[in-house]
Amino acid sequence: MPTALVTGASAGLGRALAAALVSRKWTVIGDGRDAAALSAAAGEIGFTAVPGDVADPAHRASLAAACPSLDLLVNNASSLGVSPLPPLSRYPLAELENVYRVNVFAPLALAQLLLPALTAARGTVIDISSDAAVEAYEGWGGYGSAKAALDQLTAVLGVENPELAVYAVDPGDLRTEMHQRAFPGEDISDRPLPSTAVPAFLRLLDERPPSGRYRAADLLVPA
Repeated sequence: MPTALVTGASAGLGRALAAALVSRKWTVIGDGRDAAALSAAAGEIGFTAVPGDVADPAHRASLAAACPSLDLLVNNASSLGVSPLPPLSRYPLAELENVYRVNVFAPLALAQLLLPALTAARGTVIDISSDAAVEAYEGWGGYGSAKAALDQLTAVLGVENPELAVYAVDPGDLRTEMHQRAFPGEDISDRPLPSTAVPAFLRLLDERPPSGRYRAADLLVPA
């Protein structure tokens, strides 16, 4: 039975991915900062909950200890940063540092810890990206630049570890709590639910294309 670690599994895309993997008989370890929400999701879906913040080295060590063998690492946990989204000219630098700790340093640190297990399994790493990593949207300089940095780390990790499948995936705009925080007071009910993007991720796992950056919208189109 393959094993996956999904960060940010208490809600949104992480929860939807964890549920899909469990339905495929994967063993799933999930983390999240909200221990109560994570425990509820784990109980409903059937994964192992390890609550904590991926920016905390001690928590990352606990995650690694929970994964003596590992086939899939999904770095989904992210920080939007300041809400409402400020222009870069007024972006609080301490907040920006935290965005980078969660969105860039934590995924790399987890990959470093788990690389031996992933290599042994010829496994897969999926880092959740964003269109804000490649497009210049007003107010998205903090989050977008962090995701751009994550894209580059993902690309280089794939080149340096050809035995692994290493993907940065832009899931598109989804109806999540984080996306709502980016648009406070606005109605985002027109965005699709996170579960609609899951088939794109499952296609990557099933077909294992070359390492690289992919858009879920493209993967949802039949080949």
